[in-house]
Amino acid sequence: MSETDNNNNSDQSEGVSFTRRRLLKRGATTAAGILIVPSFVVSGLGHTAPSDRLNIAGVGVGGRGFSVLQAMADDASIVALCDVDWRYAQRCFDRFPNASKFWDWRVMYEEMLNDIDAVVVATSDHSHAAVAAYAMSLGKHVYVEKPLTHTVYESRLLTRLAAHYRVATQMGNQGASAEGVNLMVEWVRNGEIGEVNHVEAFTDRPIWPQGINTPKVAMPIPDTMNWDLFIGPARMRPYHDIYTPWNFRGFWDFGTGALGDMACHIVHPAFKALELGYPTQVQGSSTLLLQDSAPAAQKVSLSYPQRESSFGRLPAVKLDWYDGGLQPLRPAGWPAGRSMNHRGGGVLFHGSKDTLVCGCYGADPWLLSGRQPAVAQTERRVDSNHYLDWIRACKESPDSRTETKSAFHESGPFNETVVMGVLAVRLQALNKALDWDGDNMRFANINANDELTIITEEGFSITDGRPSFSRPRTAPLNASAFAEGLIRTRYRDGWSLPPMPS
Repeated sequence: MSETDNNNNSDQSEGVSFTRRRLLKRGATTAAGILIVPSFVVSGLGHTAPSDRLNIAGVGVGGRGFSVLQAMADDASIVALCDVDWRYAQRCFDRFPNASKFWDWRVMYEEMLNDIDAVVVATSDHSHAAVAAYAMSLGKHVYVEKPLTHTVYESRLLTRLAAHYRVATQMGNQGASAEGVNLMVEWVRNGEIGEVNHVEAFTDRPIWPQGINTPKVAMPIPDTMNWDLFIGPARMRPYHDIYTPWNFRGFWDFGTGALGDMACHIVHPAFKALELGYPTQVQGSSTLLLQDSAPAAQKVSLSYPQRESSFGRLPAVKLDWYDGGLQPLRPAGWPAGRSMNHRGGGVLFHGSKDTLVCGCYGADPWLLSGRQPAVAQTERRVDSNHYLDWIRACKESPDSRTETKSAFHESGPFNETVVMGVLAVRLQALNKALDWDGDNMRFANINANDELTIITEEGFSITDGRPSFSRPRTAPLNASAFAEGLIRTRYRDGWSLPPMPS
């Protein structure tokens, strides 16, 4: 299938499947030879030094992907663009007119295998893992927008693939490269706020529809949209424009709600500064929970055990998350009239000596006492930005590479925590705190015969001034099987992931 083929061609699926088989067969033998090698490595060895300008492909370029590519364009060549919605992607196509255009990333990988050094992934959440995993298996560096993946298993897979193929990686939580996170890490590890046993975090999101019923009437698929490719590994459903672009975040099959979207920005400073690792217990509660759509507001509590860290033994920590307009209560001494919401959210580190506060992205940290800590700089400062620092890492030898601030060895386990918290909300009908076995990616206290039901839609009407409610539910679901399916989603026929490296 060429880049100019009509996206609704009836033989498209067959062509894509054939191309993908060829891609994977070829990938195993070529991956080791297509990393960019800096000129200092090959100079004097009789080789022509390669260009130090990275060739980047973008997958999902209509919204956030377009912004990321623009931020990289002065320091890299944007050589290929892929999107399932060419109307939404048109601005990006116009900005990079010389880039090859594709509907299907698998076809792009096949046709431009030797022309691409790195891939920016900014599709809907449920497609991140497959696009990034196969890119890494072909030796391509990857930058993946947050949340890193849709499921826990996918996060574990990307973490291990990055280590196995030794590529440069970055998750798109850009605050990780900013000064606020550096300061918080240094303050916490220097004991400026004492021992921390409670963290509270919140966002003002969602600002897209959540807690809504699934559309019952299908809409005609626009000529500029390839609906089959948007659905990708998810279960097929009729097209409706409520799902995409952007609103996908509010539907479980495609997104992870406000928690998955924003915790990657907001909770990251706590995860990094406190070296949290995997939680051992989680609980979730929310407004009306539907089978298909994330709730309008939710709270999640994550419990982390005592642990050894790089700066000593740390106490157990409880982390409470709020979204949908909910916020923590203001602590004693909070300045009257000051909003807790800064740039879309906030974090409170409750320490034994002081309380550390920051906004979304780790922005503008401050201490409730009013003190201004003066501590030694121990964290690496990024002298460019989150995007260009990844480009820098792509060009370095894996033997001596300085890792990015959100490389997958850190952002992968962090993202596991985030999307596992999403599952606590979806499993709240079990009415118990859930014990999480992070090493084995399972809830340890969901019994074989536990069941739950989920509301499929909310019905409401008024007749003669009298309200009427209708909330039909699913048949009883085996909770263990349901949870396993959320931890590792079964892909639709024709879609897959590379095997997990040992």
